[in-house]
Amino acid sequence: MSELLEETAHQIMAAPDPWPALEDAGLTLVGVPEEAGGSGGTLEDAAVLLRAAGYHGAPVPLAETGWLAGRLLAAAGLPVPSGPLTVAHGPSGGPLRRVPWGRAARCVVLADGSVAILDPAQVTEGANLAGEPRDDLVFDAAEAVAPCPVTPAELRRWGALARAVQLTGAMRRALELAVAYAGEREQFGRPIGRFQAVQHLLAEMAGEVVVADVAVRAAVRTPDDPVAVASAKANASRAAGEVAAIAHQVHGAIGVTAEHPLHRTTLRLWSWREEYGDEHAWAAELGALDGDPWELLTGTR
Repeated sequence: MSELLEETAHQIMAAPDPWPALEDAGLTLVGVPEEAGGSGGTLEDAAVLLRAAGYHGAPVPLAETGWLAGRLLAAAGLPVPSGPLTVAHGPSGGPLRRVPWGRAARCVVLADGSVAILDPAQVTEGANLAGEPRDDLVFDAAEAVAPCPVTPAELRRWGALARAVQLTGAMRRALELAVAYAGEREQFGRPIGRFQAVQHLLAEMAGEVVVADVAVRAAVRTPDDPVAVASAKANASRAAGEVAAIAHQVHGAIGVTAEHPLHRTTLRLWSWREEYGDEHAWAAELGALDGDPWELLTGTR
């Protein structure tokens, strides 16, 4: 099942506008219970989709719609409306700053222990480094309000894990592009991938990708474990910077041109590594946890 889902996800995400096909296939709300209006499935199924979206740099609010807003509404006992959704934490009247995809989606706001579905009365458009919408919103009245058992800290953890999953997909893409380019680009009569220095760079890059992926997959299996999620996001954000730097070092100047796909991938790496907390923020979270540091490091706590 997971192999079929992954194959389908990559086919859809490779399109210029994947959203209509995602909706037609019922894939925008995977991981949200069917009784709440979702598509069912597990969080690991949803991660398959997010990983593919990150790999292709798909311009869709997939993490915001299902992983965040859909689960938040389900937790509050509210039905999940159709169409793209986004989520934010803050005062229900706004303004809310840098809301992902705010101009294109209905907004689910967590405020004062309640969750509400809101339509913005005013949108000030913005964007992250990758050009994805990050808008400031001001709201009027709410359509639906209900108490919510999810705390702002938990919502932030959900968002951090979603971005970590997307980062692993984008890092995998950057690695594949670098390996392919090193095999094609020739210098002094042979591919640069045959030079030991370049091989060392690619090996370092591959190691970063694999370690981050293992940590994130483990966190997806235990999403309520604050240590697993904090570790996954801290490591994914740190690795994203290393992977992007090495990828551009291998490609040289061509990697930043509009014609080459690398810069579209690395712009997302640089953007997503900061969102919902960068590696320094999550390392601080880990350091602030109570208990024996050795037990934390060895996983015996």
